Amino acid sequence: MRDVAVVAFTQAKSVRAERDLNETEILIPVIHDIKRGAGLETKDIDFVCSGSSDYLAGQSFAFVSGLDAIGAWPPVSESHVEMDGAWALYEAWVKIQTGHADTALVYGFGKPSMGDLSRTLALQLDPYCVVPLWPDAVSVAALQARLCLEGGVLSEREMAEVAVRDRGKGKSNPYAQVTGDFDVDALLAEPTFVSPLRRHDCSPISDGASAMIIAAGDRARDLAERPAWIRGLEHIVEPQDLGIRDLTTSRSTQIAADRAAVGKDKIDVAEVCGPFTHQSILVERALGLGESVDVNPSGGALSAHPLMAAGLTRIGEASKRIWDGSADRAVAHATSGPCLQQNLVCVLEGA
Repeated sequence: MRDVAVVAFTQAKSVRAERDLNETEILIPVIHDIKRGAGLETKDIDFVCSGSSDYLAGQSFAFVSGLDAIGAWPPVSESHVEMDGAWALYEAWVKIQTGHADTALVYGFGKPSMGDLSRTLALQLDPYCVVPLWPDAVSVAALQARLCLEGGVLSEREMAEVAVRDRGKGKSNPYAQVTGDFDVDALLAEPTFVSPLRRHDCSPISDGASAMIIAAGDRARDLAERPAWIRGLEHIVEPQDLGIRDLTTSRSTQIAADRAAVGKDKIDVAEVCGPFTHQSILVERALGLGESVDVNPSGGALSAHPLMAAGLTRIGEASKRIWDGSADRAVAHATSGPCLQQNLVCVLEGA
């Protein structure tokens, strides 16, 4: 296996609705910033891979417009995944492992404010029995939360504590959208939004983008003073049918964490992509995180959730802790699909 590291990362500020810029215009300054920061030009990058969803834009091959941010010349070796940018990172990592590239630029972008996001996300469900009912994404997550509460897996207080923790930490993140100091009891006194979920249990709808450069071996050492080496990377998918999997745990995260060797050594920092508070709890448990781990120092998905870029952002935020020396070993998590259906785990080390 080739040693591959994250050497650069940047992102756009997440906002509820970007009214003046389209998806490509949101992405352009992000791509320019990351190339400038890494000291690279397009010709220096061997492979480009993007993560986005044509369904958000409402047109076929909408992702092609994102290439305008890269530039039409010189030609690039390019690919795309209809997933979060974290899965674009996985494809780029495989490309480097196979020897077809030494450097890769990956990015994720989305502008969910253009349409009805809950209705769009319903298209991920069973097309014959469930999609015709058009269940919105929050209601589907609420069913999972209810199962967890009724089964004694977690409590509403624990869920509120996650919201207080993440949005409190998000205050130090200039790219975050919803931050501040909150009180657990005050949050629990608020009415439910979609029972049993309250508004603080749900991540915000965010327009945004993020980008990352990864490189192999000596190339990575040339580009970063302290590369964030990818020591483990795995993703696992569970069945689409909600009725045939245990929604009170995240088995795919457990498997991915085991294969990525999360438990091999001490974890200093964890960036968890939990779109809902109860899902964050399930993922943290599946990763086997101890109390000493600093979870979501960036504020996590509850502070900003740029669809199709939130998972890649978790890996980027974890990498930043490796670069600045505040962590020697970190784990980052990305998810996609209803009720934690698909999960990716990435382990990063500073040496």
